[in-house]
Order: sequence, then C-alpha cells, then structure tokens
Amino acid sequence: MALLEIIVAPDPRLKKKAVAVERVDASIANFMDDMLATMYDAPGVGLAAPQVGVLKRIIVVDPARDGAPPSPLKMANPEIVWKSDETKQHEEGCLSLPEEYDQVTRPDKIKVRYVDEHNEIRTIYADGLLSVIIQHEMDHLEGTLFVDHISNLKRSMIMRRLTKYKKLEQAAKRHALETV
Repeated sequence: MALLEIIVAPDPRLKKKAVAVERVDASIANFMDDMLATMYDAPGVGLAAPQVGVLKRIIVVDPARDGAPPSPLKMANPEIVWKSDETKQHEEGCLSLPEEYDQVTRPDKIKVRYVDEHNEIRTIYADGLLSVIIQHEMDHLEGTLFVDHISNLKRSMIMRRLTKYKKLEQAAKRHALETV
C-alpha cells in the first residue's frame, strides 16, 4: 500500500465535482486500500478521493476510536437514499483543512447505498459519528468543504489561516531545497 498526498485548502481541485466509478475492479480496490492507509496515517476518520487528487466518487471511513478495533468502510458511488428530519450539530475537522474545526449541523441518521471493494451493492443505516463522517466525505465528492456549511465570516477566517499556512509550508520547502 502507498501513502497518498492529501491536498490542503485552499486548492481549486477540492472544489471540483467527482465522477462516478464505472466498476470497482482490482485497481480501484487497491486505490481504496491506499486511501485507507493514508487516512490512518494522517490520522483521520474519513477520506474522499478528491482530497488526494482523484476526481472519482470514492470515500473511505472508519469511526473506530481510542483503541477500538478498526471497522473500515470502502465506498464507491455512495448515495444517501434517506435522511432523518432530526438534525444534530457536531464539531467537524478535515484532513484538507488541518487544525481547523467548527460546528456543522447535519441530518442525524442516514441510509446509504454504495458499491463496496468487491463491486457489490450494499446499503447501510448510519447515525451519530458514522453518519457525520459519511456526509462530510460525500460533500467532498460534490466539491463542498465543511466550511461551506458555516458562516461567511468564520469561513473567511479559516481560509485566510490556511493560505498563510500553505505559504509558510512552501517557504520551508524552498529553504530546505536551498540548503541541500
């Protein structure tokens, strides 16, 4: 398995809509494994293909925490087929927006249909943290970030910090290259 580079916002690639996967073959299944390894390494609880520069409708999630056994889900073409009227607010963060968090309101329960890593159609019900993670990752497939669900003021503040972070990171990389 290979670790993939996670794109950090602001980046126009994160705002593009992903395309459907025609079939989950060995290549896509291996890519899902690479995504999962990248997510665990980051560490995170979810990752969408657009976050690693691949505009395909693929997400991986694992809500297991604090030493619980892993329970990963690998999903191609996930689709919410039902959502509860009841909503809940959760603090969200994102591997593409490092160290940034805010409250987002989402449906508390969802039913999702997807294609798994064996090219089988599956349906699951999700609530609580799993529901939040799936919805967050599915947003990436539409070019939507969690900050698109918060106020303009908070979003602007976060994006300014991330722009500054990226500039400092690029300067550090240039400096490291110059000293070699």
